Amino acid sequence: MKKVFILGGTGFLGYYTTKELLNKGYSVSTVSLPPMPAEDLLPKEVECQLGDITAMSDEQILALLDGCYAFVYAAGADERTVPDAPASKFFYQANVLPTQRLARLARQAGIQKFVLFGSYFAHFTEAWQDLNLKKDNAYPRTRLLQEEIAFMEGEGEMDVMSLRLPYIFGQMPGRTPLWTMFVDQVRDQSFVPVLGGGTAMVTVQQVAEAAVGAIEYGTHRSSYAISGMNMKFKDFYQIIADVLGQTETQITVLPLEQMKPGFDEADAHATAAGKEHGIHLGYTAMIQDRDAYLNPEDTMSILKFKEADIPAAIRETIAACL
Repeated sequence: MKKVFILGGTGFLGYYTTKELLNKGYSVSTVSLPPMPAEDLLPKEVECQLGDITAMSDEQILALLDGCYAFVYAAGADERTVPDAPASKFFYQANVLPTQRLARLARQAGIQKFVLFGSYFAHFTEAWQDLNLKKDNAYPRTRLLQEEIAFMEGEGEMDVMSLRLPYIFGQMPGRTPLWTMFVDQVRDQSFVPVLGGGTAMVTVQQVAEAAVGAIEYGTHRSSYAISGMNMKFKDFYQIIADVLGQTETQITVLPLEQMKPGFDEADAHATAAGKEHGIHLGYTAMIQDRDAYLNPEDTMSILKFKEADIPAAIRETIAACL
């Protein structure tokens, strides 16, 4: 039985990945930040240790990884975090440096497969050259750097794959879904303005299946931008309104030139408070005015994750936020 180490096994993505690995016949060990979200969250056969892996010595980490075949990196900070300026320093320290160290130690421990949970903003930073996202935005820039450093740490000895994750839906015991901020934008509103673009989406179960697929079928230096379906923001917000029972709420698409000044103003407020968004809000407006769409078949056929009822998952997730 092959053993997989998961960093963040009690988190949203790590929890589902742990369950999927067990279903596939792997054994699992994990280190996660305390507290445990719910009592008896993980099956007893999972070796679960609560603690901060960044505070551990190299020797302690190597001991944790001894005998493991694969490493799943299900931790880090995403673009919703608004740190003190400069954001580049924060995301570099939160995502890049720990990944470099742990990938190096994983290789030293004889790990064969290393799967990194990344962001689809890395994909669109490469695809949308006209926006020049990498130049002015710390989050996608450091996500790309995180991937490249992990790839280089594995060269010749360990296969390193990145999953570039889009909007993810699902729920788990003991944790409130992260979509509450979207619910708050719709709750008790008669009029909700949105931009005209859309986004790729997956369920958390699909992420777990893709992670196992990356271990089993992935190739070194591959970045897999996974998707289960694509949806316009207007339709997404309509689902939220429907779950809230707000039948009279109007979800209305407005042009970028009308919406962007409000995003820029909010970004300026963050700057005045000494904060910096990992993706500046003016860029967020431009991104949301585009279709950040991915073809599910591009990665589904490689990683062997299954189709899912994503609208149903959205409704269940929003209901859990209430």
